[in-house]
Amino acid sequence: MRALYTLLWYVALPWLPLRLWWRGRREPGYRVHFGERFGRYAQHPSAPGSGPIWIHAVSLGETRAAAPLLARIERELPDATILLTHMTATGRAAGRTLYGDRVVQAWLPYDVPFAVRAFVMHFAPRAGLLMETEVWPNLLATCADRDVPVYLVNARLSARSLAGYRRFASLSQPMFASLAGVAAQTGSDATRLTEAGARDVVVTGNLKFDVDIAAAALELGGRLRARFGKRRPVWLAASTREGEEALLLAAIARGALPPHTLTVIVPRHPQRFDAVAHLLNTRGITFVRRSADAAVPEDVDVVLGDTLGELPAYYVAADVAFVGGSLLPLGGQNLMESIVAGVATIVGPHTFNFAEATNAAVAAGAARRVDDADALVREVAALLDDAGRRARMREASLALHAAHRGATDRLWAWLAPKLGSGPEPKPGNTGPVPKENRGSGRSA
Repeated sequence: MRALYTLLWYVALPWLPLRLWWRGRREPGYRVHFGERFGRYAQHPSAPGSGPIWIHAVSLGETRAAAPLLARIERELPDATILLTHMTATGRAAGRTLYGDRVVQAWLPYDVPFAVRAFVMHFAPRAGLLMETEVWPNLLATCADRDVPVYLVNARLSARSLAGYRRFASLSQPMFASLAGVAAQTGSDATRLTEAGARDVVVTGNLKFDVDIAAAALELGGRLRARFGKRRPVWLAASTREGEEALLLAAIARGALPPHTLTVIVPRHPQRFDAVAHLLNTRGITFVRRSADAAVPEDVDVVLGDTLGELPAYYVAADVAFVGGSLLPLGGQNLMESIVAGVATIVGPHTFNFAEATNAAVAAGAARRVDDADALVREVAALLDDAGRRARMREASLALHAAHRGATDRLWAWLAPKLGSGPEPKPGNTGPVPKENRGSGRSA
């Protein structure tokens, strides 16, 4: 099965440069360091005495989530070089913004044997840490052949994804089995990852609960709110996906938001910024693009968040936030940044990609779930009119965040001995996992 999988990659290979060049029209980052996608790397600073610790964060969310782990590695292994790889332009840009020269950045190559061999031979990592769900058959097979242990950390696997892997079990099971270990977010994730073929699966919690709003984001959020209007009701539609903006705008036209309400729309993918601007224009909606860095007059109904890396600041500036990808059956986006910011949070019906975290937030009163766009607009209006409800949701959010912190400590207690830093932990000495994160998987 892996031979057939590899053959399909070779068939697609001639078209991949064209695809990168096409995507680079709207996201120029895809045209940077083009050769790295195919295993051609320039020199990099070498780690003293050993290869780098390699962290793979495929995109923006994983890059942000890696922050507490990366800080812990820097603190505990100050002489180690950290190699940070990505697959998306937004992920690489976020890595450069967040970590600068503290890391060596590179693209992870396409999963063809010659490219992944070149990657592993060039960097010779002492270990690999893949964030969340980013697993590739040829990459993991090459690492196993060259004795590079690879761990899946902050790992999650939905029931839908498990069903997909089961359809190709002869390819996916050896891939998961080749992992040196897995640190899962929840017990349910651990169970599904074990069923997929992974071994040494532990539960350490979700690193995103350990991510705080940076001081710079707090300061920018304050400035944005002043620009939006401190007395003006502001709600945020965050990380919206294709089709959701049209649903939201139609529901707003049918509904009744409080007077002078400002809607802030931040599409999940930067290549859609212009498409959403066109949608607003065709509907005759007055709006200001955040990239214009202009004032927001009271007669402007919408701000289009068309900049990268500012989503935490938008949460800080909002009274109410909807977390996108959940109105349509896309699985939703992670709502942790909204919870950490303490903003009243709303999600749609489709949150299967982050089911446990979302269910915990709803159960705690930190988030509300709605069935469709019309119900969303009604809930936004109700929350904007009720400061007491928003305050109670803020308190619930901050309590939920505090109760679930500690994933970095649990992960490091399990991971440190594998990286040559610290003794093997005794069973149970890594601290309790929050109740909502427990399940039939082993706890670190």
